[in-house]
Amino acid sequence: MRALTRILGIVLAIAVIALPLLAVMNGWLGAERFALTRLQVTSEFRHVDAAQLQQTLKPYAAQGFFAVRLKDARQAVERLPWVEEAEISKQWPDVLQVKIVEHRPFALWDEDWLLSERGNLYPRAVMGDALPEGLPQLGGDRHRVSEVVALYNQSRQLFATAGLAVTGLRLDARGSWSIHFDSGLEVIVGRHDAEPRIRRFAHLLPQLIAPPGKHLQRADLRYANGFALRWSDTQKTADSSRFPVPTLVSAGVAA
Repeated sequence: MRALTRILGIVLAIAVIALPLLAVMNGWLGAERFALTRLQVTSEFRHVDAAQLQQTLKPYAAQGFFAVRLKDARQAVERLPWVEEAEISKQWPDVLQVKIVEHRPFALWDEDWLLSERGNLYPRAVMGDALPEGLPQLGGDRHRVSEVVALYNQSRQLFATAGLAVTGLRLDARGSWSIHFDSGLEVIVGRHDAEPRIRRFAHLLPQLIAPPGKHLQRADLRYANGFALRWSDTQKTADSSRFPVPTLVSAGVAA
């Protein structure tokens, strides 16, 4: 009997100590006393609405220093327009600290998405009317973003020497690549050996002589030893020709 009484006494003593701590940690008790009354932003941002940010964090700050759910607060902030990533922390006794990384668009992606400089896709509507001009138009399987960006960067470097700027690159549902340029030129690369084909064409492009009054409108690289060209004049009429690539040159470039 004495042993049981001793055990009950120990349990009661633990409960007397633990329950108030549990109440404070869960915000049931003392939330007002330990409220987070100051918001400290440790990063610069240009587009995030400061008032909206404050309103979003207000209910979490009210939970108090010990009970605030930082993960939930971070997820709430990351749902705000323009926010790509957020870090939320607290500092004794009453400071809620926020660090924000804004979306910085690198390219348009398909019809309704943007690709950030960090390689993340997010809805184009997030940008509103503040969409920067001159973004390249990329597209393809969202699971192959890194491949699309890598080939875009390679293509941009390869054609820069010819004075051409790549304005778009796409990987379609069949796995076929295509490139668009500021001159209006469209290059169909195909599904196989995309990088060697592009490199070969970029190497030979300066050697092509356009017919008088015409410019290159389309190039089809889906040939083993050559590519098909379509020339267009200012009246948008076009003719086609097959430009044979000598086997020796083709093999040398591909290597």
